[in-house]
Amino acid sequence: METPRVVVTGMGTVNPLGCDVESFWQAIKEGRSGITVNDRFDTRDYATKIAGLVKNFKASDFMDSKEARKMALFTQYAVAASVQAMNQAQLNPGAYDPDRIGVIIGNGIGGFEVIEDSLYKIFTSGPSRVPPMSIPKLISNEGPANVAIKFNCQGPCATVTTACASGADALGMAALLIKAGRADVVISGGTEAAVTFLGIAGFNVIQALSTRYNDRPAQASRPFDKNRDGFVNAEGAGILVLESLEHAARRGAFILGEFAGYGSTCDANHLTAPHPEGLGAVKAMKEALKEAGLRPEDVDYINAHGTSTPINDPIETQAIKKALGDHARRVKISSTKSMTGHTIGAAGGVESIVSLLAIRDNFFPPTINLEEPDPECDLDYVPNRGQEGKIDVVMSNSLGFGGHNGVVIFKRFVS
Repeated sequence: METPRVVVTGMGTVNPLGCDVESFWQAIKEGRSGITVNDRFDTRDYATKIAGLVKNFKASDFMDSKEARKMALFTQYAVAASVQAMNQAQLNPGAYDPDRIGVIIGNGIGGFEVIEDSLYKIFTSGPSRVPPMSIPKLISNEGPANVAIKFNCQGPCATVTTACASGADALGMAALLIKAGRADVVISGGTEAAVTFLGIAGFNVIQALSTRYNDRPAQASRPFDKNRDGFVNAEGAGILVLESLEHAARRGAFILGEFAGYGSTCDANHLTAPHPEGLGAVKAMKEALKEAGLRPEDVDYINAHGTSTPINDPIETQAIKKALGDHARRVKISSTKSMTGHTIGAAGGVESIVSLLAIRDNFFPPTINLEEPDPECDLDYVPNRGQEGKIDVVMSNSLGFGGHNGVVIFKRFVS
């Protein structure tokens, strides 16, 4: 049997630049930063006082208020983005077989704020005062579980937890389900809400976050720049509806793009640092190209992992050179984390939306704050202003703690 083609029919997002796809994309095109002073809690004793916070989000716009109260923030974001994506796909009840629709969503951390609140109750009032919904809210599988309940998805339902590669790996695994004939439709992407006491403190003590730009938040995330000093913790969700081409065509769906390839590897080298030669990332990029049936020179744009950490950016640059060869000097590359911050488990989903919109509008998003390029980062990162140009194929890299590497490739849909 011929392997089913996988297409995208819906997208939804909640992130520091907007609570819907088009306002988010407009901010990206304008090169705006979503990084602000962190006013969610008192940061007086924290080395990092900035974050990428979701603003003007109302859970009740997307779900029943009573149900929202039973969800941690990362789940609310996942449900909200899924509602948007399913609405765009026009997948209403009756338009799909519940047994043939699945949910695979990436998440790195789960409900940190729920853990913190519950521990506070234990220490101040005793164990009997822990809120009864603590466990059902904090565990990471409750993101996809709540989405499945919302849309009566009775097919495969799972969380993928591979740190910063979670969203990309979730999409790759969702596509594999469709290609294997296990599902017709999969709601997939990533979600995260780790801008919390523990989230910021934990990343601070391993010196992963930016601390130099507390007084200039919009300039703090600066991938590939010589003066970068760490990533900016951010939150949000990016969700796509993946569908077999046959199923989408049968119902007359509008197709946003094609999911062409997926590569997944592990460095098996270090808990937090990438392989010093980027070998796992190289293999993941090559694997994605092979599955897509594409050559390096077919890639028009790479949405880089580009975290703005001293260690990641030069190693990813090196990996791109090894994976794409001479074409690395010609391909356009950018890190939209310069604008959103690093949404951890949501990054692969959010950046897949960027990838599809770049194809739609033939627009290369910028890497903002790239004022003094690092000599070790010597490729074309579309500095500071986006550019117009023909885009048919986009590669999106997600590289996570633990050595996880997830690479997805989208291409313009041609019937």
